[in-house]
Amino acid sequence: MFNKNSLFLFLLLISLSAKANFILLPMDETSQKNHLKAYGITYWCLDKQYKASWLLNYRGGSFLLPDSPDIRKECQIRGVSFELLSDAEANQILEEISSPSQNMETVVLEKAPKVAVYTPKGKQPWDDAVTMVLTYAEIPFTPIYDAEVLSDQLLLYDWLHLHHEDFSGQYGKFYGAYRNAPWYIEQKKEAEALAAQLGYAKVSEEKLAVAQKIRDFVIGGGFMFAMCSATDSFDIALAAEGVDICEPMFDGDESDPNYQAKIDYNKSFAFKDFILDRRPDHYEFSDIDMTEKRIIPFEKDYFTLMDFSAKWDVIPSMLCQNHTQLIKGFMGQTTAFERSLLKSSVLVLGENELNEEARYIHGQKGKGFFTFYGGHDPEDYQHRVGDEPTVLDLHPNSPGFRLILNNVLFPAAKKKKQKT
Repeated sequence: MFNKNSLFLFLLLISLSAKANFILLPMDETSQKNHLKAYGITYWCLDKQYKASWLLNYRGGSFLLPDSPDIRKECQIRGVSFELLSDAEANQILEEISSPSQNMETVVLEKAPKVAVYTPKGKQPWDDAVTMVLTYAEIPFTPIYDAEVLSDQLLLYDWLHLHHEDFSGQYGKFYGAYRNAPWYIEQKKEAEALAAQLGYAKVSEEKLAVAQKIRDFVIGGGFMFAMCSATDSFDIALAAEGVDICEPMFDGDESDPNYQAKIDYNKSFAFKDFILDRRPDHYEFSDIDMTEKRIIPFEKDYFTLMDFSAKWDVIPSMLCQNHTQLIKGFMGQTTAFERSLLKSSVLVLGENELNEEARYIHGQKGKGFFTFYGGHDPEDYQHRVGDEPTVLDLHPNSPGFRLILNNVLFPAAKKKKQKT
C-alpha cells in the first residue's frame, strides 16, 4: 500500500514523464491547417535561437521544435496546427525515421537564413509569387535591385530570389502586345535611366553585369531561386556575354549578325544548345520554354515531384517535401523547361512526363546552389497583366507554394558530409 507521500510522488513522476518537451508541426494533408505559415513559425524559431529539425518524409515533411510557451502562442496567433510530444514520443519518432528501412531523415536546422528578393522598386507583393508567400508566411526579407547588387550587397545575404526579370535587356519581350501601353513605356524609360545612372550605355549591358554578380554570389556559396522569365533570361544573358542579341526597338541599334553562333553555353547555369527567338514582337526568349509547345488541357495540367532517397539524396528530398506528389500546373512567360536542353548536371525535381517537360529543377554552381521553378503563380493558372492578385488566405495549404518555402529553409540545414 502507498502512503500519501508515496502516492503524491508517484503521481508527480507520472505527470513529469507525460510533460511535453517538443512541439511537432505536422505537415501532412489532413493535420495541418496552414502549411505555409508553418514555415514561418519554423523560421521564427530559428531567428529566436531555438533548435529545430526538419523530418523529411515524415508526415509530409514535419518540423520538430522545442516546447515553449512562446512557440505555442505564436502557433495559435498564426493559425498553425501543432502537437505536443513528450521526450519518449519524440524519441520514438526519431528512431522510426532513423531506421534503414524507412525513406526518412532528420535534418537539423541551424540558423535563419538572411533573405533578399531581387525586385524593382515599387512592385506590389502580388506581382511576384515569392514576395507574396514570404509576406504571408511572415518570413522577413529585404528587397534589393540593381544598385545594391552591383555594389556587392549580396554578400549580406544567404538566399536570393529573382523576381520575374528579363536579364536579356528586351523588357520581357512585351513589345508586340504592349509597346503603346503607358506602363511599358514608363518601365522602359525607368530601366534606361537606371542603366545610365549606374554607368552603362545599354540596359542589356547593365543587366548582364547584374547577372554576373548573381553568378558570383552563387559560385561563392549563395543560394539562388528563380521563377518564370528570370530562369531562362538569366542563363541567356550569361551565355550571350559580349554579343548583342537585342533588336533596335530595345537598345537603339542592330543586333550582331548571326548572333546565335556566338552563344557560349559553357557560361549558363542550367541550359544548353538553346535557340534564341529573334522576333522582337514574339513573347518568347528561346526554345527553352515549353509554353507554346504544350498540349495539356487545364484540367489535366499537373506535374509530379520526383521521389528521392531521404537518407542519400538529402538536398533534393528537402526541396521536394510536400503533402502530395502531384502539383497543379500553372503558366507564366516561362512555364516549363524543354528537357532535352538541360545540362547533364541539372537535377529534375518535378516534371510532366507526358509532355516531356521539366517544371522544377536544381543544380550546384561552385560552392552554391540554384533552383529554377517554371510558371508565375502556383494558384493562378494563367496569370495575365492586370489580373486580380492571389489571396493566400484562400490557399493556406498550397502544394505549389510549399515548394518555394522549401527552398527558403534549405540554407538553414546543417551541413554534413555527403554520403558516398
